[in-house]
Amino acid sequence: MADRARGRVALYLQDKHPIREGMEYARYAESRGFEAVWQAESRLVREATVPMAAFAAVTDRIKIGSGVVNTWTRNAGLLAATFSTLDDLAPGRIILGIGAWWEPLAGKVGIDRRKPLQAMREVVEVTRRLLAMENVTFHGEFVRVTDIEIDIVHGERAPKQVPIFIGATGMKMMELAGEIADGVVLNYLVGPAYNAEAIAALAEGASRAGRELTSIDRPQLVVCSLDEDRELALDRARELVTQYLGQQPHIMKASGVDQGLLDDIASVLTWPAGPEEIQKAMRMVPDEVVQLITASGTPDECRAKVREYVQTGTTCPILYPLGDDVRAMIDAFADGVY
Repeated sequence: MADRARGRVALYLQDKHPIREGMEYARYAESRGFEAVWQAESRLVREATVPMAAFAAVTDRIKIGSGVVNTWTRNAGLLAATFSTLDDLAPGRIILGIGAWWEPLAGKVGIDRRKPLQAMREVVEVTRRLLAMENVTFHGEFVRVTDIEIDIVHGERAPKQVPIFIGATGMKMMELAGEIADGVVLNYLVGPAYNAEAIAALAEGASRAGRELTSIDRPQLVVCSLDEDRELALDRARELVTQYLGQQPHIMKASGVDQGLLDDIASVLTWPAGPEEIQKAMRMVPDEVVQLITASGTPDECRAKVREYVQTGTTCPILYPLGDDVRAMIDAFADGVY
């Protein structure tokens, strides 16, 4: 244990498990010293706020974050009302994580992601003001509201303590997060070296706003494929790595993986990809790439990789368990030991 560190740690859930199982994992993570559970909302499979409410209802202390909702499909009024409602359920424990979404999914559902930085700036400003219980009139390019507020009739009209974290991958969005957000959710499937550029961009944005980098929380999603059977752990992660590197351009660009390999994978995969395509592309991805951008392997290997992310600027690893035994992963990092 002498070579391990103790720090903050959180859990990330997507759609692999039924929501009721996720509720049990949230309770177990709370009992084992995890500080937060973050619920994904990415593909058209599971929206974030319903499971967030479920997790909040069965826990007492753990924070509940969206990792992340997007700026396009909920207007600022509904976004603020939704997270105000979640705060009613779990006061002081809700985190609004918000991102700019990604292609090709956004375009496939009719969203024109033009000027994502400006859209993010407007949505964050108006949502924050509404959560502060202000009456808001704002006529921007993307957000246009007139004389609206969180219309509380029953109960105390007090500002909601809901911090806003921007899910950022590109450096321009990272700078914006440094300028206007309470925190940034650093993406997964990037190597620790990516964090150096990301932290510099955050600091640049913070400086423009007269803020210190230390005032900006920096949790990071980290894929964690943990198993005593090392080869099984690596193969499990390889499937996810292959799909993301082949289908999500923003992650491809930030991953740090050789462009030649990215081109080879992209030549095989379409979106969405079928099982045969995925299996073919997986054979191109070596163990070294899997371990470059995920925490995969034995428990000791996973903890060592998480330490790398923390040493390069992450304030709280948000662990995405790929294995079937989620409790084993939670136990491996209990009380923030890694």
